[in-house]
Amino acid sequence: MRAATYQGPGEITVEDVPKPEVESPEDAVIRVTHTAVCGSDLWFYRGESDREEGSRVGHEPMGIVEEVGDDVTSVEPGDRVLAPFAISCGECEFCRKGLYTSCVKDESWSGENGGGQGEYVKCPHADGTLVRVPDRYADDEDTLESLLPLTDVMGTGHHAAVSAGVGEGDTAVVIGDGAVGLCGVLAAQRLGAERVIAMGHHEERLELAEEFGATDTIAARGDEAIERARELTHGGANHVMECVGAASAMDTAIAIARPGGTVGYVGVPYGVTEEGLDVFTMFSDNITLNGGVAPVRAYAEELMDDVLQGTLDPSPIFTKTVGLDDIDEGYRAMDEREAIKVLVKP
Repeated sequence: MRAATYQGPGEITVEDVPKPEVESPEDAVIRVTHTAVCGSDLWFYRGESDREEGSRVGHEPMGIVEEVGDDVTSVEPGDRVLAPFAISCGECEFCRKGLYTSCVKDESWSGENGGGQGEYVKCPHADGTLVRVPDRYADDEDTLESLLPLTDVMGTGHHAAVSAGVGEGDTAVVIGDGAVGLCGVLAAQRLGAERVIAMGHHEERLELAEEFGATDTIAARGDEAIERARELTHGGANHVMECVGAASAMDTAIAIARPGGTVGYVGVPYGVTEEGLDVFTMFSDNITLNGGVAPVRAYAEELMDDVLQGTLDPSPIFTKTVGLDDIDEGYRAMDEREAIKVLVKP
């Protein structure tokens, strides 16, 4: 089969690799029909995080089940499924409490499982991981493109809103205008926020944030952005969603949180460890920091229900579509901010 592989900073190539096979009674093999390039993929693409050259990449697959092991009961060959970015057994202590990203099995889509940006993947814990799409929507392309973000960014944006404690009638500030931040706007609006303030650096993305339900947008940077957010919230927000991961974004989130407020953070934290956090402000203002890597499997069914009912549609985050052979162009477009998120159709 063909799969995207990392060959060094700025270089993604499509190579012929062994097709994964069912090896365990809990396995399922899926023919990938839709996948995507994630903002977190850009860290290794830019050489800012370590990754083995030649490794297969991608973690947001959707497709058709081709084969299952003898113990798999939740799906069967021919079923349409989506797969959260984290593989989970569904049975361990952490999976049972909904913290699927801490599954003790510690499996990923890379390596012998095929990589999410390829023609096939193997799911080693099919019953604990895969989410079956109802048959009536299995070939509805518009619906499928709306469901694909549930593999990662929509669930992650939702986790930011949940972690920040967003509820009916609240004011929420969303930091970041990437795919996760934009999905965070959708999530805050879905949870009943009366006011959603989106902060970012790209006017066209903030326009999409408004389409998603943002009532206000802030395109300023640094202290000017913080001052503007505090003005709009009359001194700070009770619910702040950090959807970037950079140290500067976390500092901004803490600075605009109201005393007693909560920062829900889901951005992959690059640079935060080295530069540190403003712990004193959190301490003195009793600011709660809540969040982490999103257990998107815990949210998949409820978000899918809304997509299928037509009340949730994150698909506009896909602003470019490529075939697998052109996936390097997809990475380049996201790296150069020409695309919010790239849809890949193997």
